[in-house]
Amino acid sequence: MGSRSKTQSVTLLLEQIEAEMLRVNLWSDQKPSTEALNSSQPFCVDTLAFSEWLQWLLLPRLSRMIETSIPLPTECAIHEYATEAFGDINTDILQLLQLIKNLDQTLTTEHQPLSH
Repeated sequence: MGSRSKTQSVTLLLEQIEAEMLRVNLWSDQKPSTEALNSSQPFCVDTLAFSEWLQWLLLPRLSRMIETSIPLPTECAIHEYATEAFGDINTDILQLLQLIKNLDQTLTTEHQPLSH
C-alpha cells in the first residue's frame, strides 16, 4: 500500500471510528483533565477509560500526523486491548472493534518490495 493510499485509508478509518463511537454512546463532550491526559501509563489506564484514550489521544494524534505530513506509525496493536477494555459494555460494539482491527492492520502493513 502506497503512503498516499495508507494515509487515505487511515483518515477514513479515523472518521468511521469516531462515527461508530458516537453511535454506541462512547464519545464524550467532556474533555478529561490535563493531568489525566498526561498519564505515563500505556493507554492512560490509570486515569482514562479506553474510549477516552481513543477519543482524546490516539485519534487526534493520528489526525495531526496526517495533517502535518508526519509519517504514520508502522505498527499498531490496540485491537486486543480494545476487546478487553470494552468487554463490560452491553452495547453492540462489534463494528467498533472491527474498525479498530482495521486500523491496526492498515498501520502495520509491511512495506512490500516492488516486484520487477
